[in-house]
Amino acid sequence: MSELLVADYEIRQLYARFIDAVWRKDGEAYGDLFAENGEWKLAAMHMKGRSEIRATFGKLLGYTAQVQMILGFPVLEVNGEEAIARINCTEITKMPDGSSSMAQGVYYDRFVKENGRWVFRWRHFSLGYRGPIDFSAELVNGPDYGPFPGMPEWDEVTQTRLKQD
Repeated sequence: MSELLVADYEIRQLYARFIDAVWRKDGEAYGDLFAENGEWKLAAMHMKGRSEIRATFGKLLGYTAQVQMILGFPVLEVNGEEAIARINCTEITKMPDGSSSMAQGVYYDRFVKENGRWVFRWRHFSLGYRGPIDFSAELVNGPDYGPFPGMPEWDEVTQTRLKQD
């Protein structure tokens, strides 16, 4: 039980560093949250390796004035030096022109212990909503992976929705 509690704490700290890196638009710090061979999948994109993850993060956040990430509580399963989780995520974005939007969905995460610390091995964002903050746009009808520990396949493509006016 103590192994699970330690892993839970360390993975929650990883999520906290994720939120911090997004708020500060720090691509270097964001990339450091991933395993050397980590993968990040969102909006029909699939980045592989820290270098590509850092570059894409910088590009995506460069289009924004500010992004606030709000995470739910992770559902977590630990097996030695590997773990899986799913966590609800809300992203509120302010653009340089003053407009704003909201995205909601679920991150499906796979972790590995690398050099004594938990890092993301694979992140898959399943979009459930993207549109105005008042939640007035249509929901995205995505796949249901069933109860935890249901997860997307490693090579499954993520969904996207263009900004709603």
